[in-house]
Amino acid sequence: MILVNGEYKTHIPVTDRGFQYGDGLFETIEVKRGQAVFLEQHIDRLCKGCIRLHIPAPSLDILRFEITSLCNKFNTSSANTGDCVLKIIITRGSGGRGYRQPDIIEPTRIISVHPWPDYPQDYAKQGITARFCQTRVGLNPLLAGLKHLNRLEQVMARAEWNDPDIQEGFMLDINGHIIEGTMSNAFFVKDGVLHTPTLFHAGIAGIIRGLIIELAHRNHITVSEHLFFTEALLSADEVFVTNSIIGIWPIKQLETTTYCVGPVTQQLQIWLHQFKLDQLNKEWDDPNV
Repeated sequence: MILVNGEYKTHIPVTDRGFQYGDGLFETIEVKRGQAVFLEQHIDRLCKGCIRLHIPAPSLDILRFEITSLCNKFNTSSANTGDCVLKIIITRGSGGRGYRQPDIIEPTRIISVHPWPDYPQDYAKQGITARFCQTRVGLNPLLAGLKHLNRLEQVMARAEWNDPDIQEGFMLDINGHIIEGTMSNAFFVKDGVLHTPTLFHAGIAGIIRGLIIELAHRNHITVSEHLFFTEALLSADEVFVTNSIIGIWPIKQLETTTYCVGPVTQQLQIWLHQFKLDQLNKEWDDPNV
């Protein structure tokens, strides 16, 4: 189920710069019982990304209206609980051949809903198995942090394995620093301190990553954002990954190193779950929130 500039369609012009050059941004959002989770944080990141890429941001009223309409239509047309995945794509719109931007930019706005992925509950409770990827993340401060449409590095990294027992791969930059997972942000705990890669030169500044850092600060857990190598993960007490769909997945094995699902990871899972419920309860009580 897809809306393209407010119309139910399944196609865009081949001249669209999102298709031609990956010239745009996207958000992937959990929908719980018909409500988009952490929607304001996602919209805020999307709008800030539009500013950085000099793409006119969509009308927030129109965006919220279309999101609500699409989620409602999905719920009434399928026998489910209202849980699904919402994806928003904003491109620079159509333009002529060549990299030069059109003089008048008319962005393309694509909103779609997708079935909720059937991940085993054990991934969050008992942890997942991960590996290191050979594909490296390029360094580009101009694009660092953005969830832009150019994701070939992640595509190539994810193609490195087909083993169903491996759920995620950690990606390094060209200098050997850990940056992120193929679909997630990375964290580790050592001696009670929470560590995560700095994203000044590469990587996606995930919504859940930001919330984890906020919740840790709020509850007096020291957070260190810095560059580190693979040895730091392999010698950590706890390792976990995050994104907006999986929440927090602990790592139980990385290459040949094994970990327990530690107390900091478990506590952050509890805090994140409660934070999400608190927000959703407000929205369920008052749809105008």
